[in-house]
Amino acid sequence: MSAQRKDEQPHADDYIAPAPRISVQVFCASVATATAARAAAEDRRLAKAHLSVHMGGIAAAADTYHKAPTPNVIVLETEQDKDFLAGLDELAGVCDPGTRVVVLGNAGDVAPYRELVRRGVNDYVVGPVEVLDIVRSICSLFSASEAVSVGRLIAVVGAKGGVGASSVAHNVAWTIARDLGLDSVVIDLDLAFGTAGLDYNQDPVQGIANAVFSPERPDTAYMDRLLAKCGDRLSLLAAPATLDHVYDFGADAFDAIFDTMRMTMSCIVLDVPHQWTAWTKRALIGADDILIVAEPDLANMRNTKNMMNMLKTSRPNDRPPLYCLNQIGMPKRPEIEVKDFAKTIESQPIATIPFDCRLFGEAANNGQMIAEVSARHRTARTFLQIAQRLTGRPDLAEQRESFLSPIIKKLHARRSGGRRAAG
Repeated sequence: MSAQRKDEQPHADDYIAPAPRISVQVFCASVATATAARAAAEDRRLAKAHLSVHMGGIAAAADTYHKAPTPNVIVLETEQDKDFLAGLDELAGVCDPGTRVVVLGNAGDVAPYRELVRRGVNDYVVGPVEVLDIVRSICSLFSASEAVSVGRLIAVVGAKGGVGASSVAHNVAWTIARDLGLDSVVIDLDLAFGTAGLDYNQDPVQGIANAVFSPERPDTAYMDRLLAKCGDRLSLLAAPATLDHVYDFGADAFDAIFDTMRMTMSCIVLDVPHQWTAWTKRALIGADDILIVAEPDLANMRNTKNMMNMLKTSRPNDRPPLYCLNQIGMPKRPEIEVKDFAKTIESQPIATIPFDCRLFGEAANNGQMIAEVSARHRTARTFLQIAQRLTGRPDLAEQRESFLSPIIKKLHARRSGGRRAAG
């Protein structure tokens, strides 16, 4: 029940799955809580929820539901010097079965938590509450259900065309699946010129175009048939890479596809093309984590700055977008120093990837990932670090080593002790 304060940035492992299409009514006792609740209604993770805010606390809620059906979720703020348990008992008499209840409490509450649970309260949040507390509490009511979205959506986009964002996206996704052990899918959103099929040495006859042009809402069974298998844990939703169609889409064209993939995949990596349309902007804003790939020149620096500012404004309750610098040290090319680039962006890149035309060229021509060409190359380790940062997951090998280290230390201690005794 700990709350995250305004001055704290959400961490990579502080993942909040978006809520499904639900109705939420919040009954507040204070103006501060009402303000936080209205701000929560604007958060991207509650975009599908219909959230309304009312004053009057639990008394107003009981009075309202004497005359109207209850929503999917009721959020109630406790009040000082009021018998909240009695109010819950009254509310229970008019509350529809299946309605979930969240209580926003304060340090002065005297009602035992077990009594709240006994009366059907699903969650209790210690106040004073912030925007993210309300978002997290509502979303967590549904994130454990198999019927709603739980997968993490990661968007990778280039600050400029030709900076290698697709190559970074494909290598990071491959690393997430192989080294972090997460069931993952790459969705190539560059329908006309996408390279994911080439990079993974796949030539599927179906892919993202079949889903986006389908007249029916795609379900999990349909999406599974469109996926190409690239490994034990990695799948691909490939772009057709043909010019038979003009790929103009509305802002919400890919929403149903992303929602469906969230139900079955732990991690969805979006390879977002460098273009500015309603749907690319929506894909970036709606992602759980964003990685901008840039080269160290003036245009990339300007575009990265603009994209970072826009995304921070549009996602006030998320951690800021991340960026990496690619193709560092290209011969005979003037470059902006990393420290000067970072000073302008006002944050450090999470990685710098050196220019290596032989390594990346060999991988691209062979349809392989960098780690497949040279497993010990420092760029392969860089992709692992990026994958860990984006997912908030340590390497499985590190986890196993950490788990076994106490046992290994004891064995070493016993052997050392035995040798000393023998001496």
